[in-house]
Amino acid sequence: MSKRQVVLIMTDTQRKDMVGCYGNPDMKTPSLDRLARQGVRFEQAYTCQPVCGPARAALFTGTFPHSNGSWGNTMPLGDNVKTVGQRLTDQGIHAAYVGKWHLDGGDYFGLGRCPEGWDPRYWYDMRNYLEELSDADRVRSRLPETSDDPTLPEDFTFGHRCSNRAIDFLEKNRDDPFLLVVSYDEPHGPFLAPRRFADPYRDYTFPKCPNIWDTLEGKPEHQRLWAGASLHQDKDALEIRAPHYFGCNSFVDYEIGRVLNAIDEHTPGALVIYTADHGDFLHSHSLGNKGPAMYEEITNIPFIVRWPGEAPQGAVGKQLVSHIDVTPTILDAMDLRLPKLLEGRSLLSMIRQPEQAVNDTIFMEFGRYEIDHDGFGGFQPIRSAFDGRYKLVINLLDRDELYDLEADPYEMTNLIDSEDHAADRNRLHDRVLDWMDATRDPFRGYQWERRPWRKDAPPATWDYMGMTRQRENEEYEPRQLDYDTGLPMVEAVRGKSPAATARKRRGLVS
Repeated sequence: MSKRQVVLIMTDTQRKDMVGCYGNPDMKTPSLDRLARQGVRFEQAYTCQPVCGPARAALFTGTFPHSNGSWGNTMPLGDNVKTVGQRLTDQGIHAAYVGKWHLDGGDYFGLGRCPEGWDPRYWYDMRNYLEELSDADRVRSRLPETSDDPTLPEDFTFGHRCSNRAIDFLEKNRDDPFLLVVSYDEPHGPFLAPRRFADPYRDYTFPKCPNIWDTLEGKPEHQRLWAGASLHQDKDALEIRAPHYFGCNSFVDYEIGRVLNAIDEHTPGALVIYTADHGDFLHSHSLGNKGPAMYEEITNIPFIVRWPGEAPQGAVGKQLVSHIDVTPTILDAMDLRLPKLLEGRSLLSMIRQPEQAVNDTIFMEFGRYEIDHDGFGGFQPIRSAFDGRYKLVINLLDRDELYDLEADPYEMTNLIDSEDHAADRNRLHDRVLDWMDATRDPFRGYQWERRPWRKDAPPATWDYMGMTRQRENEEYEPRQLDYDTGLPMVEAVRGKSPAATARKRRGLVS
């Protein structure tokens, strides 16, 4: 039964170094630390896009934000995009989702409506939570100072109510195959949590790493605009204090502990996956929050897996992991065939043997932070590849970046114009272009290929690669038709013009 029960737990805006077992003992997260002792803690796990909605879009569909349509907050998934919940429900497997969704095109809180494929009896997004409160309590729930009220009870919080629903699900479905998702908004602002969790951090100063002093020289202009006045702040005098944030971080760990205890009692053999959608800068690189950048602080996320009898205990995985792999992993754990449409890989072999590599490169992207607001840099198209050492970041409208994380773990020195690193830079660039083609990236085109530093780039052409790349979604729709014949396509990827043939001869198209 263990292979047929999966619990996915996720948090929001939780840096990897805000989880104690990842090397910061000042962060009090005993529940997640226990989970790591009982399973595998992965060091090189990455989000697909470091902003709330798109990160979830990739995680719950197995397709990148540019493929599923949700490449900015408040941009809904496409009508033909199926979530892992829909896929499992259609195979007779119970799927329940409790917590923050952020994929329905509504505002931050959502529409309060259960999407197709998930059990409506357990559906509970943030709008549902707010609708349970009086108008006064709604406002109160959005103020960080509410956490200073010593009388604030646990059951006032969204996180506690999510845990209650998850525990109820586990009690009532202990003998059935299922996927349960528990998606906390915490420790995202406004950092609502009982006061006892923040009190230990009142005088705590988060440690500063060298990139706090990053001047952003040689970096993209949009990063300097983003930094604003903080770029010239006295970093020696800077103290990183965030008692509400760190307190809420410990609070969500407490809530996760409640769910883990219920799993231990009712479904002890379940596959448990924990992760966060993205991190937070906390002044690294003179930046705040998260957004259009690929630095480690916001992309390298915590990822812990426990699977009794299948995964080793207390192991550390150092191979590359991506959120794009979560949906394939869940389907594989359910003994289901992986659809062609998925853009990630199953991690089951790596979970069983953490030294094995599933990915030699992972990919990340950015499109827009938020469609409702004019700010946050607006449209910032970014595509990135990381091979475990070198990270290439293509900022289509700005200066590109290359970092050697072995020599420069804090990503201070942009090597994009370094001829000593040209071979690795160009190799990753080719990987980015191939990935954009393979995933039918709607933004692909010659502009990504013809970068100022890519001296061997071919001339720009109107036809670019000259290929047709149709969608294969045959579990849910008829096979697409060939435009030239009206008959079902034979090959989804095929040359469309003489230009494609010419480029193929030059080795530019596989």
